[in-house]
Amino acid sequence: MFKGSITALITPLKNGKIDEKAFQDFVEWQINQGSHGLVPCGTTGESPTLDHDEHERVIDLCIEASNRRVPVIAGTGSNSTHEAISLTNYSKEAGADAVLIVTPYYNKPTQEGLYHHFKSINDSCDIPIIIYNIPGRSVVDISIETMKKLSKLKNIIGVKDSTNDLSRPLLISNEIGSKFCQISGEDATVLPFLSQGGQGCISVTANIAPKLCSDLHNAWQKNNFKKAQLLNSLLFPLHNALFLETSPGPVKYAASLLKICSDELRLPLVGIANSTKKEIKSVINKLKIKPIKK
Repeated sequence: MFKGSITALITPLKNGKIDEKAFQDFVEWQINQGSHGLVPCGTTGESPTLDHDEHERVIDLCIEASNRRVPVIAGTGSNSTHEAISLTNYSKEAGADAVLIVTPYYNKPTQEGLYHHFKSINDSCDIPIIIYNIPGRSVVDISIETMKKLSKLKNIIGVKDSTNDLSRPLLISNEIGSKFCQISGEDATVLPFLSQGGQGCISVTANIAPKLCSDLHNAWQKNNFKKAQLLNSLLFPLHNALFLETSPGPVKYAASLLKICSDELRLPLVGIANSTKKEIKSVINKLKIKPIKK
């Protein structure tokens, strides 16, 4: 089972292309800082604007740089079932430990359509699959009943829950069982999510404060709840700052302050407002997060 602080990796860009060296240096830093897993090509990695070859390349770069030291959960979702199958099979051959597959956006499938989408991927691929439920971006919300049906398939092992509904992990645990892996997709509510039966967080904030995030999860797993609460309070202003505008705009700007990479984004995303930059700078300074030494 996957657990702990799993970083939803940004994809560094330079002059419109993937900055491969910056990305692999970043992966190394993440591991050295204690991150428990890595997710390339998620929403934070700007997967909607990576072309097919770039998508596969980023997965390869992550797997190569991590070198089996931590699990790699590759983002392989698409609103095209055929494309999701293709990316998932590629990730399996490349050496990913699991895949993260978002509910199909824009198409607005019914619950029956969602079931058959994930079932088709399950039947066509042999790798652990984590459902990514994020109705705020994809419009559709996969029901607990549909998830229960999917959990009976051999490869469906869990969910990344970005509903912000803190009753969900307990409801899912009661309906499906504790072996179904539940990972939060919302940094700001991670501690209550864990208390309701969750096992970890696929985190945006861990791009910028990986050690603090991993320390929080380590404390929780050791039943050191006082330390976990302290770290949660410490991180909360950073969680908020990184979502003042559409992600990954703020987190990429924060990464540029830490000399990780440029703050370059791909359209239709654009640079963040000066007021947001000011808030992010202030929070990073208060947390005393230092730039990466090259």
